Amino acid sequence: MSLATTLENDFKNAMLNRQKDLVDLLRLLKAALKNEMISLKKQELSDAEVITVLKREAKKRHDSIEQFTKGKRQDLADKETAELKLIKHYLPQELSADEVRKVAQEVISSLGEVAPSQFGRVMGAVMARLKGQADGTLVSQIVKETLNK
Repeated sequence: MSLATTLENDFKNAMLNRQKDLVDLLRLLKAALKNEMISLKKQELSDAEVITVLKREAKKRHDSIEQFTKGKRQDLADKETAELKLIKHYLPQELSADEVRKVAQEVISSLGEVAPSQFGRVMGAVMARLKGQADGTLVSQIVKETLNK
């Protein structure tokens, strides 16, 4: 079963069970998926495209949590945290920091002698190898510390 179908089924079940928060979130996710279908001019999205949209929505929630926390609006930050947790339920498991570090070291050794000024080149190669399996911020941090050793 595709990820989009799973989201649709969960939406229907949440409506039947009167889970207002889940219904609201899934409605937003369905709208984001619909917008992506329109922008790509497709009738259906592949699982990879659905995951891309879900990651984009998760990043929005993560940024909102930071802003609400800075603005001392813990009630709104808690709401966004709950939504982020639900979105992560649909996303595949990300690699751990140790696994990302191992991939970064492999890429750097395959590129040969690399200076810290070539961060962009290394970062591009690592991100291409991971293909969305890890958060870009974590990858950036690990690549920087690996290059500065």
